[in-house]
Amino acid sequence: MECFKEWKSLLNLAIPSCISVCLEWWWYEIMILLCGLLLNPKATVASMGILIQTTALIYIFPSSLSFSVSTRVGNELGANQPKKAKLAAFVGLNCGFILGLSALLFAVLVRNIWATMFTADKDIIALTSLVLPIIGLCELGNCPQTTGCGVLRGTARPKYGANINLGCFYLVGMPVAVRLAFFAGFDFKGLWLGMLAAQMSCVATMLLVLVRTDWDFEAERAMKLTGTQVAVDDDDDDADDDSKLHENPHQAQIKQDSISLLEDLGHYCLV
Repeated sequence: MECFKEWKSLLNLAIPSCISVCLEWWWYEIMILLCGLLLNPKATVASMGILIQTTALIYIFPSSLSFSVSTRVGNELGANQPKKAKLAAFVGLNCGFILGLSALLFAVLVRNIWATMFTADKDIIALTSLVLPIIGLCELGNCPQTTGCGVLRGTARPKYGANINLGCFYLVGMPVAVRLAFFAGFDFKGLWLGMLAAQMSCVATMLLVLVRTDWDFEAERAMKLTGTQVAVDDDDDDADDDSKLHENPHQAQIKQDSISLLEDLGHYCLV
């Protein structure tokens, strides 16, 4: 029955982490549906498929970084090393920005040839070439944002990431995308500008949360969550016992003499 214990704490971490990723990916599914309402739905839906595959390819790198940063930050906090945890988060975020710049450079360089690997349709190629630089700008925010989600998981705060994604993608990005695509005349490009607004607001909010993180408090919280504090208390008790065993030899001799004297008195009383 051991396998049925402690599920609540596990689900409190797993469910928000899952929702955080799903909220971002559901956005792409909604955009595909919105493409069907644009002026040239056949070309926009096809181009959207190419662009989503491109973002999925790029996402592999910040996602992998996010997992490693999450593990490192969690280990440092569990070891009661808040400064090292903060350093790991800082290094991870900087690596995320480097990945974002690399993705931007890649998107700009291949914008005119990327779609030709998928199709020969000129309309699809033109739409993809138009939007790829915007994809690069989105990744400039998405890569550090994904890494930041890993930091939040490492501090056992995945709910923060889920709330940030919910607010930025659906309360900021979605209204901007609909407004630009259907009312401002940007059409297909407007949907991706909405994505850009979502990503930039997301990374800004994520950085604000991480900058305001109290790492000493998070280290204490990690010790409580993992039961390390109990183990430390037990070690202190053991240390007290050891100190009793290694007391002053002179005091030990006095105690032994007192015990011997009491035994002699008891013997004479019995006689």
